Parts: sequence; C-alpha cells; structure tokens
Amino acid sequence: QVQLVESGGGLVQAGGSVRLSCAASGRTFSNYAVDWFRQAPGKEREFVAAISRSGGNTYYADSVKGRFTISRDNDKNTVYLQMNSLKPEDTAVYYCAAALGRFSYSIYTSPAAMDNWGKGTLVTVSS
Repeated sequence: QVQLVESGGGLVQAGGSVRLSCAASGRTFSNYAVDWFRQAPGKEREFVAAISRSGGNTYYADSVKGRFTISRDNDKNTVYLQMNSLKPEDTAVYYCAAALGRFSYSIYTSPAAMDNWGKGTLVTVSS
C-alpha cells in the first residue's frame, strides 16, 4: 500500500494554469503506475491521465490531451499534473490513484484497477 496526498488545487480563471502534486509514502513508489481522475459535481469519476511506473509511458483522456501533462519524480515520490488552458468544465475534485505496475511501461485507466487513492484536491475554474 502507498498513501497518497494531493495538493495544488484552488481557484483559477479560465485560460490559466495550475500544477497539482501527488505525494506518496509507504511502499516503493517507483513500483506503482499512477493516474489522475476527476469528479465534477453530479457527475461520475472520470479518467484524466496516467503514467507508468518508469515515467516513460503516458496516456490522456481526449478532453485534456494537449492541455494537461502528467509527470513523475520517483526520487521525490511525487507525481504532477500540469494543467494549462483551463476551462470551466475542468472544475472538479482531482484524485490521484496508484496501482502496482506489472511492467515498467504498464498504465491503467479504469478506477477499478487502482488500489490506492488520495482524498482529492478541488480545482475551480471561473469563467
């Protein structure tokens, strides 16, 4: 198990940028693939971005492709989500989640595949 804590959320204007961080503690973080999910009010949790345990493989939801970038620093046990060109529809609670990566390049996009979850950080984009 790893414990995950998100930070970096807040209020930002449309077109602005925010960087979220997901800090991990516990087991060897470099063994885990990490995802970001989000949940807007009244909506289901949706996949945003994923990164393999090595950091060499990434995948994005179509809705954020070209605007968001996921990265990781295994020395710091941290995964980041750089969010640019934000839109009001990006408003949501953002969660990071981790799962043991079967291979160094493995990524996962289903919430059911993730074993460890943070409590989330709220990002509000004003128009």
